[in-house]
Amino acid sequence: MGNFAENNIRNELRRIDGVGDVQLFGSPYAMRIWLDPQKLAGYSLSASEALAAVQEQNSQTAGGSIGAQPLNRTAEFTAQIITQNRFATPEQFRQIIIRANPDGSAVRLGDVARVELGKDNYGFRLTLNGKETVGLAVQLASGANALATADAVTAKMKQLQTSFPADVTWSVPFTTTPFITASVDSVIHTLVEAMILVFLVMFLFLQNWRATLIPAIVVPIALGGACIGLLAFGFSINTLSLFGMVVAIGILVDDAIVVVENVERIMSEEGLSPRRATVKAMGQITGAIIGITLVLVAVFIPMAFFPGSTGGIYRQFSVTLAEDAHPEDRPEPKPGVRGLPQRFFNWFNDKFGRGTEKYTGGVKRMMSRPVRWLAVFAVVVVVTGLMFTRIPGGFLPTEDQGYIFVSYDAAPGATLERTGEAITKVEKFLHAQPQVSDIVSVAGFNFFGQGQAAGISFVNLKPWHDRKGTENNSTTLVGKTMGFVQSIPEATIFALDPPPIQALGNATGFSMKIEDRSGLGAAALQQAQGAILAKASQNKTLMGVRPEGLGPAPQLYVDIDRIQARALGLQIADVNQTLSIAFGSAYANDFVREGNVLRVYLQADAPQRMSPDDVLALRVRNSQGNMVPFSAFTKVRWQNGPQQLERYNGYPSLTVSGMAAPGQSTGTALKQMEKIAREVMPAGMSFEWTGTAYEEQQAGGQIGLLLGLSLIVVFLLLAALYESWAIPLAVLLVVPFGVLGAVLMTIFRGFSADVYFNVGLITIIGLAAKNAILIVEFAIEDEEGGRSPFEATLEAARQRLRPILMTSLAFILGMVPLFIATGAGAASRRAVAPA
Repeated sequence: MGNFAENNIRNELRRIDGVGDVQLFGSPYAMRIWLDPQKLAGYSLSASEALAAVQEQNSQTAGGSIGAQPLNRTAEFTAQIITQNRFATPEQFRQIIIRANPDGSAVRLGDVARVELGKDNYGFRLTLNGKETVGLAVQLASGANALATADAVTAKMKQLQTSFPADVTWSVPFTTTPFITASVDSVIHTLVEAMILVFLVMFLFLQNWRATLIPAIVVPIALGGACIGLLAFGFSINTLSLFGMVVAIGILVDDAIVVVENVERIMSEEGLSPRRATVKAMGQITGAIIGITLVLVAVFIPMAFFPGSTGGIYRQFSVTLAEDAHPEDRPEPKPGVRGLPQRFFNWFNDKFGRGTEKYTGGVKRMMSRPVRWLAVFAVVVVVTGLMFTRIPGGFLPTEDQGYIFVSYDAAPGATLERTGEAITKVEKFLHAQPQVSDIVSVAGFNFFGQGQAAGISFVNLKPWHDRKGTENNSTTLVGKTMGFVQSIPEATIFALDPPPIQALGNATGFSMKIEDRSGLGAAALQQAQGAILAKASQNKTLMGVRPEGLGPAPQLYVDIDRIQARALGLQIADVNQTLSIAFGSAYANDFVREGNVLRVYLQADAPQRMSPDDVLALRVRNSQGNMVPFSAFTKVRWQNGPQQLERYNGYPSLTVSGMAAPGQSTGTALKQMEKIAREVMPAGMSFEWTGTAYEEQQAGGQIGLLLGLSLIVVFLLLAALYESWAIPLAVLLVVPFGVLGAVLMTIFRGFSADVYFNVGLITIIGLAAKNAILIVEFAIEDEEGGRSPFEATLEAARQRLRPILMTSLAFILGMVPLFIATGAGAASRRAVAPA
């Protein structure tokens, strides 16, 4: 099966647009020559002679041709010369002559070795739901679209299936694309729900179907503009850009609401016709509309220029929201027919009118005591700052992506069979869980290294609609699995959620690199890692703290006495080659089977390479032609040594990974790990973060710069628009109140200050400035009309209360579907909503 997949499928998939690479979890054929060292010694032959015979006789020679140019004029024809080509069958290899004797007899390869058509690689084993199979892991090319590539791969497999043997079938038991598809579908549903709620708010205040439909027309136009902007900047419609559209729904209708509400107010108070009321209303609020639109566009621009993975997330929101905020032409409103809810509307208008009077009275009292309320404002700013610093940090929320990983590290030196026993036990437990659909397991490989003691399971879960509730999500399954694997002594096992962004680490949580920067040595590095693990295991803020990579394992050190070997007439190169062929396998050359070029390997047969005594029993021919055993010049001893050497940023390093305990943020976990590392690491060692932890550190340091740039851009834009320094300052003084609300809601919901929270804060700046612009613009016009600043401000506050409440409620209700989101991608949608 591995050979079939290698020759007929792998290269076909590699040629698909969007595929970066295809890794075969199987093995093509190879000609395996299993040498018997005892038989070789009996014929006074060495493994090197067997290798040389294979390389000599399994060869391909260009014989040339008869009558090739230049030639005699008498020549009348030309023909190629063909000689014996490479061998193709095990029988042909068995007939290779290692030694020919003077009496005509010969020692052939079949006399000293077992020859078979075997695997090129015996280092790992793949199973699907416990049954051995062959797999192909398709990796996405950089910048490729996952859904389009997955569809292309599926189409190609269906095309290739027509040429498969009758007993060969294929399936896709594990893929990451269902999460993308389900997330996009969920966000589209959220988008529709947000539009409905926003329209209901507008109808409540406007109380006119025609007037309500006018702002509604803006939404599809602006969303179309956002799609054009995304296309122009090379982005796709994905969960991030759709998040931006959902957030934008409440913003999109702002300008339309302001215009329509002002027209309705003028028609009601002054009795003007719709056309004349529209002309007068636009004369009053054109400046405010321009200011609001420019602010909502400009506030998101700084996000588009941030680097790294965080910057990539910001750019998706920035382009979407900035394109959505463009103003559109709107038809003038016309009076509609009031429907049945007129009695409710009368009650609502009466209550709203009374509330407006109370609000106006409250504003008047505040303005009459400015010093007191400025002091209150200062207190609010201080409280906001203090509470903001207390929000735990984070990068992105952990999502239920529809699958989990289980990583296995068996005892050092464990065989593939022992690792497979641990995998079987975990698979049996997982298959009993109602959330699990399929399990693909690989013994001999995991994300942290390769070897017989390594293993990994890809656990595919059932669709989200079949496992509703937190008790059926991936994080709960991870917790259950971690509880079960504690009873399996054969291996160290960890169940893990995938990282929020692919390629940023191998699992959710954090990864710390411990670095030896002073050359203290591998032992000191290992001790530092162990000290960190020991202390972290006692910290209640942390869980699942573990070493990553393959740890030290037993090694058999073969100590060759070179002086003794030379005294016995041996060449050190022959000694090393004999050991390498017997225990490490030697690549001889190639053979051809069914038109494919495959490899030929020589190695000692399994029973002859199972113990240290087998090393000492090897024999090498010396210069006198005698066979000298390894035991005559070699000693062996056991030791412990590394299976892999890791360097990070040029320094010898080891990795410690883990995650925050339930109820704790990743920001808190990172601080605790930094504290532990500084306490236990010796001088000369340091640490760095990598993967999502590194990105989180970068994002945490960017929030101050991001907020500062957004505030500066808005301030300078308003200063240029109003030709004043005081007006922009008055507009931006309302921002701390919006930030305070976002901070309180985030704390109440138990969320962290992650990337989505930062996007929400930037949105808050734009929305708060928008509300202030409405009041300031009307106050300026009233003051120019002859009123005092006090009276103008009071009247502007009264007139603009209704549109401000309308736009604010529209935005808030537009966030409700995000606030209560469930299913695929729900964690990210809920994280956007509180701010």
